Amino acid sequence: MPGTVVVGAQWGDEGKAKVIDRLSGEADMVVRYQGGHNAGHTVVANGQKFAFRLIPSGVLFPNVTPVIGNGVVVDLATLFGELDMLAAAGIDTSRLLVSANAHVIMPYHPILDRLDEERRGANAIGTTKNGIGPCYVDKVAREGIRVQDLLDPPRFRARLATTLAAKNEILTKIYGHPPLSESEITTEYLDVFAPRLRPYAGDSVAAVHDALEAGRNVLFEGAQATFLDIDHGTYPFVTSSNPVAGGACAGAGVGPRDLDRIVGIAKAYVTRVGAGPFPTELHDDVGELIVERGQEFGTNTGRRRRPGWFDAVMMRQAVRLNSLTELAIIKLDIFDTLVSVRICVAYDIDGARYTHLPADQSLLEKAVPVYEDFPGWECDTTEARTVDELPENAQRYVRALARTSQIPITMLGIGPSRDEMIDVPATWLEATADSRSVRS
Repeated sequence: MPGTVVVGAQWGDEGKAKVIDRLSGEADMVVRYQGGHNAGHTVVANGQKFAFRLIPSGVLFPNVTPVIGNGVVVDLATLFGELDMLAAAGIDTSRLLVSANAHVIMPYHPILDRLDEERRGANAIGTTKNGIGPCYVDKVAREGIRVQDLLDPPRFRARLATTLAAKNEILTKIYGHPPLSESEITTEYLDVFAPRLRPYAGDSVAAVHDALEAGRNVLFEGAQATFLDIDHGTYPFVTSSNPVAGGACAGAGVGPRDLDRIVGIAKAYVTRVGAGPFPTELHDDVGELIVERGQEFGTNTGRRRRPGWFDAVMMRQAVRLNSLTELAIIKLDIFDTLVSVRICVAYDIDGARYTHLPADQSLLEKAVPVYEDFPGWECDTTEARTVDELPENAQRYVRALARTSQIPITMLGIGPSRDEMIDVPATWLEATADSRSVRS
């Protein structure tokens, strides 16, 4: 800090909220910089479970100012639902700041999202159908509606009239869907949503820079993950924004020199939701065990996640794309019952060895993983509170993750609760204990 970015280093669902919650204790401001309510973040604190989709999880700390940045697309019903949930739990939400430049998800966005996925059939991308992509499309097409538009009724009515006329043409003539009512949308957004939103809306860029210039610690929270990035992910099976660390600059209005620390988050294995290539995917009993023990189902959708072994080839690419300074490994405890564990260190593709991610995605779809195997530890790790308290084989595996990923590991998650995290000293990681596999 003062400028720290937390970014998912795989295909999402890595447990970013757990790390953000941990780092928020040192932060003065937590800024969500992209994505929408398709991103589920779960935090277990003081025996309570909080599921966040829009509000930064740092809101649980009374010293933190939570900010929804200009790069986020905001579903207002979801936002107010989270505010109500927090209020019922006795959490003060008055400090929340929502960027006036953030775009608003409108009623036609999720409808178009769903209809477009149905049109694609077997080639569907696997979106959450929450309207995220269509909202970003409108943003880029310069016909979106922003928070500040909603707070200016004449401007909102004018923009809605123009945009809705075009959307109704698409809905009725292409999809055969009934047209949406302009008057009903206007009433809901101006009479119900706008008055409640007004106290939270403001200049998020100025607030973030004021905090940075005052030497306060600002934590930038990304949604989704590196390989769901619209530019750097496994396109087209990606999200509609830039979750990579560089996205914090555009999505929060800061420059690269404001970012001092880039923390990547990864599971001890890999999961992804929806379609797309997945070289280390498991279709066996180990995969089922990971899903069952790790409760690998979407926070928002309940969809089963696809499991696989840790992929160090992907991780080395994530280190490059994000300029990661360190890595947090989550869910190490899920492997507690396994006899052996694996790390993918390279790919074999058409007889050639790849130690980096191929640029041509058709090659990735043919990749055969090259593994290093390690003995399991077959005992409970959830009671450990220092890295030296972990079983020897678990320590060996963690060192191997750092070695093969070429990035220091600074945190380990060994359970869902706030206190089930281990800080990894640099001196321990640099120790000469053997981290080689039992076979390669």
